[in-house]
Amino acid sequence: MGSLGLSRFDELISTVTHYQNLAAENYTRVRALAEELRAGLCAHIGMEGGVCVRLVPPAGPFEPKDYGDQAFSLPPKGFRPLGAIQFGLAIRVLSETDWMRVTMQCHKIGEDFITQIVGGEEYHLAIPLKDNDPEPFYDHIYEHVLGWFETQIERYEAGDYSSREIGFDISRRDDEALV
Repeated sequence: MGSLGLSRFDELISTVTHYQNLAAENYTRVRALAEELRAGLCAHIGMEGGVCVRLVPPAGPFEPKDYGDQAFSLPPKGFRPLGAIQFGLAIRVLSETDWMRVTMQCHKIGEDFITQIVGGEEYHLAIPLKDNDPEPFYDHIYEHVLGWFETQIERYEAGDYSSREIGFDISRRDDEALV
């Protein structure tokens, strides 16, 4: 018999159930953070008359539309590992239909989340974002995107643009309305 008089199997089931409850809580909290981040970043960028940030899958092909549960690296149901979760933010980069994906990663430490552009600087964020000054993080994401284009312009103008590395994924929908 295991602890508390449970059979080993019952103890395993109890432990895995607790683990899955925590994984569900983690997913729900990261999802809420991502939704707030999407809306707040769009407002921060300040595009008038339309959507400028969408939640998309963190990898693979994407269209500039909201993907709901498929925007996250973990499924909303079923067995999920307890750990960092990735999602994509598609940011409109032209007035028409071009979007750039930035992959984000979140993991919980205490009641805060460590959120970062994959491979970039980490930020401590708390939910709800609006109560916890997310402006520096919005600036960081905006500067990351803007900086990529500025670097590519500088490389071209200096004659050093032979690398095929893009660093971002671009998507275009020719039939997309601006709203």
